[in-house]
Amino acid sequence: MADAPPAWLEGVRVLDLTRYLAGPSCIRLLVELGADVIKVEQPPYGDANRSNRPRINHRAGAHVQQNRGKRSICVDMKTDDGRRIIAELAATVDVVVENFTPGVLDRHGLGYDQLSAANPALVMASISGFGQTGPLAGQPCFDLIAQAYAGIMHMTGDPDGEPTFVGSGIADTNAGVHAFAAIGHALFHRERTGRGSHIDVAMVDSLYHFNEQAVHAPSMDPDYVAIRQGRHYGNVSPAGSFRGPEGWIIILCTQAQIDNLWQAMGTPELAADKRFDTNPHRLDHRDELTELIEQWMATFSTDAEVMQALGDARVPHGPVLSPIAAAAHPHFIERGVVRTVHDPFVGDLQIPGFPFKASGLDPDPDLVAPGLGQHNEQVLTDVLGYDAPTIAELVEQGVLFSKPY
Repeated sequence: MADAPPAWLEGVRVLDLTRYLAGPSCIRLLVELGADVIKVEQPPYGDANRSNRPRINHRAGAHVQQNRGKRSICVDMKTDDGRRIIAELAATVDVVVENFTPGVLDRHGLGYDQLSAANPALVMASISGFGQTGPLAGQPCFDLIAQAYAGIMHMTGDPDGEPTFVGSGIADTNAGVHAFAAIGHALFHRERTGRGSHIDVAMVDSLYHFNEQAVHAPSMDPDYVAIRQGRHYGNVSPAGSFRGPEGWIIILCTQAQIDNLWQAMGTPELAADKRFDTNPHRLDHRDELTELIEQWMATFSTDAEVMQALGDARVPHGPVLSPIAAAAHPHFIERGVVRTVHDPFVGDLQIPGFPFKASGLDPDPDLVAPGLGQHNEQVLTDVLGYDAPTIAELVEQGVLFSKPY
């Protein structure tokens, strides 16, 4: 049997200066591609993910999900020796990822200019709320604030109701994925030129990139008003959520699929109905069409029966699933969208799977999240060549810290 191909990022070393969600959302993808990740945490508690709930045996599920496969060192960055250790590690790595407020690392002598002076090929990704430049750069930012600034909340909810935030950390995780993509291209650029780079990823910028029509349309049509649309998509009808016998079912039909819907409903005559023969007409009579669709759905006993009829007619549709219901869906399970991992303290738990598939790519399912400072001695010995007395002295001085959970 031929040897398995190397992992995509085998041999790439990453210094992880991140915490919370945006930074770890980037790093967890690099780990699964085979990168050697050294996570630097601050005493006495480390990454805030370690204290999230739920926890079993003092072990947080968020920590397991975000930090599997990393090596943890716990170093006091407020000390001269702590900053020196981080700088020495940065000189040995290919990539540094951080999500401190802009300016914090510079004040500690650990910004890109300082680190790249010793390691010109360094790729450094800085993830923040508003970016490294601009009037808001120094402002604190959390996911909901980014959603508000980027227009996402303005576009979410009922047209006449309050703006509503999306119920997951889309700003943090989306910024992390943007950074992940940029790092790959920066490494490719370095491969061709030998030059490193500083990547500036903002949560607000990443979310603003989501706007597919609300930005350009007003510049083309002065009467266009971007506003939240409730449960129906403003540009197409039918397109939105419809009340089924048990829950909510999504239907979206363009002109190419609308005859399929009439077939599923057993109402082919609606194809000639002037209220519904074109998309503009269906938009003008959306409420009437919604009532007809929901009346038809009410003739079934279950949502599954409705979706069977829609599927048989090849009508684009889907159920509105909770995250836990999605985790049990056969399609999610077969594709590894959700997977079960084992942690020595928690036991088995489900986490989101690796988000893309590729030939020659086989993410490791058996990665384990580290204890706080678990790899202090290993990293300082193997990477920096420190001897045991030096490490013991750093522990005695409180520069290095560890605890089992």
